[in-house]
Amino acid sequence: MARIPGEGLAKGLAVTMRHMLRKSETQQYPEVHPDLPARSRGVIALVEENCTVCMLCARECPDWCIYIDSHKETLPAPEGGRPRARNVLDRFAIDFSLCMYCGICIEVCPFDALFWSPEFEYAEYDIRDLLHEKDRLGEWAATVPPPPAHEVGAESPKELSAGSRPAPARRTAPPPPVKGPAEGASAAQETAQDTAQDTAQKTTQDTARETAQDTAQDAGREARRPAAEPVKGPESRPRREPPRAMRDIRSIRPPGSLPRNAGSPPQKKDGPEGER
Repeated sequence: MARIPGEGLAKGLAVTMRHMLRKSETQQYPEVHPDLPARSRGVIALVEENCTVCMLCARECPDWCIYIDSHKETLPAPEGGRPRARNVLDRFAIDFSLCMYCGICIEVCPFDALFWSPEFEYAEYDIRDLLHEKDRLGEWAATVPPPPAHEVGAESPKELSAGSRPAPARRTAPPPPVKGPAEGASAAQETAQDTAQDTAQKTTQDTARETAQDTAQDAGREARRPAAEPVKGPESRPRREPPRAMRDIRSIRPPGSLPRNAGSPPQKKDGPEGER
C-alpha cells in the first residue's frame, strides 16, 4: 500500500494544534508551592527532646548515614533515692547524599523522635553540604503535618485510653478489733483450731491427689503393656503330624532297622550265630 507523502508531518502538526488550543495548567514554582500528598517523603525531621540515644535508628539504617554522639550525665539524687545517669545527645546528623529514604529509622524509633517532613528544598551545590546536623533537622520538625484523623467509629489509641483510665482504688485492710484478755485467748484458740483444720484438710487433699496420680500412672502403664496371648488348652491345640516322607518310611520298615545296600555283602556277626 503506497503511503501519502508528508502523512507523518501532518499527524504531528495535528497533535501540536490540538495542544495549542487547550488551556495550559502551569504551576508557578517557586512562588507557588505544589500540594504534596500527606505521606510524601521529603526529608527526615528530628524532635531532640524525644531522643534517648538508644541507637536503634543508627543500627537499623541500611546505608549507615546516621551519626550519633552522646555522653552520660548524672542527675542529683532525690530525697531518699539514689543518683541516676542518663544519656545526653551531643550530635545527630543525617547524610542525605547516602540516604535512600526507606523510612526504617522512623519506623523503629520507639520514642517518636523522627518524622517525615514534606520539605524537599534542601539541594546544595556541594555534595558534602548534604550532611545536616541536629539544628537543621530540628527546624524541619515544625513543618511535619499533623497525623490524619481517625476513622469514624475506630477505637482510640491504647496510649490515650490508658492515660484517661482512672487509677484503681487501693484496698485497705480493716483494723483489727480491740478485744479483752478473755476474748483474745478465745480468738487465739479459734485461730489454732482453724490452722489445724486447714493443715489436716490440705494433707488429705495431697494424699488423695497422690493416690489418683499413682492410679493414673498404673493404668497408663497397663495400657502401654502389650496384651498377652490367650492360653490354648489341649483340645484347641492342633495335632502335630510327621512329615510325608517320614510316614512313608515308617510304612515300609519298622523304626530302628537300617536299609542295606544291594551291592554290599552281608555283615558277619560275632559269636556262634556268625559262624553258622
